[in-house]
Amino acid sequence: MAKEEKKEKKGFWKEFKEFITRGNVIDMAVGIIIGGAFTAIVNALCNNILKPIVNWIIALIAGGDSLSDVYTFLKTAYTTDDAGNKIIDLANSIYIDWGTFINAIINFLLIAIVLFLIIKALMKVQHMRDQAKAAIVAAEEKRKAEKAAKAAAAEQAEPAEDAPAAAEAAAAEKAEPEAKKE
Repeated sequence: MAKEEKKEKKGFWKEFKEFITRGNVIDMAVGIIIGGAFTAIVNALCNNILKPIVNWIIALIAGGDSLSDVYTFLKTAYTTDDAGNKIIDLANSIYIDWGTFINAIINFLLIAIVLFLIIKALMKVQHMRDQAKAAIVAAEEKRKAEKAAKAAAAEQAEPAEDAPAAAEAAAAEKAEPEAKKE
């Protein structure tokens, strides 16, 4: 029974090794790692460069620092601060946070635009690469065709030069059987 378990474990590890070393699993792992790094780049670009610019433009238009203070209160709860002033208690109020929603839409659009531009650039590079490969293949085929044409022309020129020699060889072959008959 112990031998069967050991055999099963070896089979499991062998099978696991085959699975993990297959090309598509390794490609997928590399893709996930690169995707994580790419996500960090896109997030940094959106959050640290584009979003501050958009918030600055919104602040110029709306007059506030950002959209974080745009609410619609459905039920307002109040509290008092240390000075005795009545202030809105956001933790106990029921409200629609339009600012966060609009910021999420802006983030989505920024990320979508950045991804679109990056993918468009990558596709252009891929297209140029495909065109270069096609040009190389076409040039290679043209070179082969020219080489074949030169070889055919050389073959056609050879029989014309060897025609008298071929006629002599044919006459000699005819003379040989006649000589054997005698």
